[in-house]
Amino acid sequence: MEVIAEAKFVKMSPRKVRLVAEAIKKLSPALALEHLALMPKRAAGPVASVLKSALANATNNAKVSAEKLWIKSVIIGGGPALKRWRPVSRGRAHPYKKRMSHIRIVLTDNAEVNSGKLKVKNEK
Repeated sequence: MEVIAEAKFVKMSPRKVRLVAEAIKKLSPALALEHLALMPKRAAGPVASVLKSALANATNNAKVSAEKLWIKSVIIGGGPALKRWRPVSRGRAHPYKKRMSHIRIVLTDNAEVNSGKLKVKNEK
């Protein structure tokens, strides 16, 4: 059985969130939450929040115990970008983008996930 949780429009660059997502792939959710709690990255907070939501979905909706679950995939997609301008010298302006992310975590109770065949998917 697969359980899905996602957070959309997280105000953080997908590139930075993918660094955190790579660290928790192929782990049990309990171990992944421990890693995220000690990780010195700002992106660890939203990823931990989505992982807790997926665990809650599994225990409440699917009636699956948390000990049997594994992280099947962590998908970090790019969301919309806010386009902004920065004033520079001689009356000019330089554009930049404030990027957003979509975080999606899929948990499964299948034991084959821990065999090392699954990867973190990067969507651009």
